[in-house]
Amino acid sequence: MAEALHELARRLANQAEAVCRQYLSSGRREGGYWLVGDVRNTPGRSMYVRLKDTPKGPAGKWTDAATGQHGDLLDVIRESCSLIDFKDVADEARTFLSMPAPEPEPGLHHRQSPAPHGSPEAARRLVRMSKPIYGTLVQAYLRERGITDLRGTGSLHFHPHCYYRPDDHSSTETWPAMIAAVTDLDGKTTGAHRTWLDPHRRDKAPIDTPRRAMGDLLGNAVRFGIGGEVMAAGEGIETVLSLRQVLPDMPMLAALSAAHLAAILFPDMLRRLYIVRDNDPAGDGARDTLIERANAAGIEAIVISPELDDFNEDLRTLGLDALRMEARLQVAPQDVARFMALAA
Repeated sequence: MAEALHELARRLANQAEAVCRQYLSSGRREGGYWLVGDVRNTPGRSMYVRLKDTPKGPAGKWTDAATGQHGDLLDVIRESCSLIDFKDVADEARTFLSMPAPEPEPGLHHRQSPAPHGSPEAARRLVRMSKPIYGTLVQAYLRERGITDLRGTGSLHFHPHCYYRPDDHSSTETWPAMIAAVTDLDGKTTGAHRTWLDPHRRDKAPIDTPRRAMGDLLGNAVRFGIGGEVMAAGEGIETVLSLRQVLPDMPMLAALSAAHLAAILFPDMLRRLYIVRDNDPAGDGARDTLIERANAAGIEAIVISPELDDFNEDLRTLGLDALRMEARLQVAPQDVARFMALAA
């Protein structure tokens, strides 16, 4: 086991910057280092990861100047993904590296039993089988929708051949897909959302239901960034990521539907919630319910509304500058100063 982990750490170190972009997406490269707040992907600059071998040490090694913690990229995967078992860490590393699962030890039979269709375990397996989105069709699809800043999107993955079955009487097809991990407040994956994609048009696949979710969704969400006292919540992944183009440091979540948005669970530390509204009757209902629940919990609720149907339509039709102005007029001044990206 120790030799296997050493080999995984070595392979990860050979792709140190790609590892950092996936698991420490709140940071950024400066010179030969990746700077971030800590190993759990908090925004900041106190932790630095060496990206190339130097006389000072090998690639992949990191140190947190604020706490004195240090380690390698397997530790980064363990902490940023909130994993406990070394097997889960190794599985995640192999998935990132597109490595096959290890052969079972002689005399042992480790055949994995099928997970119930649509269950949380099936969702977790789908997420583990997927790969990072950088350089994939998912990145091209998001770019086509005006979403180019992908900081904090470690919950998104790419599967090149994801099963799709129109109904119980149809044969199974395979399409490329964006896989989004749905997690609870503790970071545990409880479900997955699939957006099947057309590889020729960088758009959703030409099928009847190109979006489907599986697993336990109620109260949970697709999360971008580390939650804190301030957070934004909306329905769709593309809607939330559109607003994140102008508020890249604000933690956000996508609940995947109006009904699920109304039922999201609040982190204990949350003090101000921005409700990213879709401009339709379902969005109005989710807004009203969420305001009532937030107020009852002592949380300030502020609604952010698009000019058109949703913020992705605003981004694509009106442009980034117009979206930035929309957000500036609706977000509290202290949060504009804290979270808004400066215009280029």
